[in-house]
Amino acid sequence: MTTPTAFVRYYDVISADGTKLRAWTNDAEGPVVLVSNGLGTNPHAWPSLLNPGCGVRVISWNHRGTGGSARPVDNRVDLDAFVEDAVAIMDDAGVATATVVSWSAGVTVAFELAGRYPERVNGILAVAGVPGNTFATMLAPIKVPPFIAKRLMVGLARSGGWSGPVIAPITKRIPWTNATANMLRWSRLINPAADVGELRTLLQEFCTTHPSWYAKLAIGVSEHQRVSLSSIAVPATFLSGKWDMLTGARDMLSASKRVEGSRYRELASTHFIPVEFPEIVMEELELLLDRVHA
Repeated sequence: MTTPTAFVRYYDVISADGTKLRAWTNDAEGPVVLVSNGLGTNPHAWPSLLNPGCGVRVISWNHRGTGGSARPVDNRVDLDAFVEDAVAIMDDAGVATATVVSWSAGVTVAFELAGRYPERVNGILAVAGVPGNTFATMLAPIKVPPFIAKRLMVGLARSGGWSGPVIAPITKRIPWTNATANMLRWSRLINPAADVGELRTLLQEFCTTHPSWYAKLAIGVSEHQRVSLSSIAVPATFLSGKWDMLTGARDMLSASKRVEGSRYRELASTHFIPVEFPEIVMEELELLLDRVHA
């Protein structure tokens, strides 16, 4: 079976504080979907949404300082800034309301956007992420207590800030070939179900950004506590991974229970659900859109 050719068109959008964002779209026909991506990741995390015949029009952006987006002059990378960036992308596209497809830390952005601007969000697909306090859910499969997990992972992110100059020359020189991408699949850090070509493209672009900047993005998100779900009144679906070391399935189930009428599904996957099981992501998005438009 021939895999459809992925299509991405990039363009620039200016956010509320003047930061230039590298926006992207699949230019497809269908309901509008705003992708709130994982920190520093790129369009190639979503192979199911890059097919021009996927049936949804995707709009999104690369986070500040990554993938062609500029670093803000004041280095502002916090939840307020990410929500402003999401609004800027929607306004530029002339989109009044959209279904938000989110992954990892992007789930926090999605729910915060829905809480602040309920008229702008008509549904949320939360993939491998929880609404706030993300770092406390990490290491759940090995049963690390939340308060210890948060301290460990925040400490790791902070160490990434000062060790970045040492790591950067290494990450930039990693030859992301089918062989090196396969090493991750064989190690089970990423589920072997992931397509090797799509995984290679995702990692290739991910490694073009300095590790210290990724650490700064992560710390910016870690400072935000749990997002209130009491005001969320739109259809929502939570997709969790049983072997996800970065977002515990138990915490995603807990979040799902706090959103009335939400759907929860757990997969035999790691944190990288969008690239491991793109068909299931698309299947769940279609089900969610049916609920949105019902």
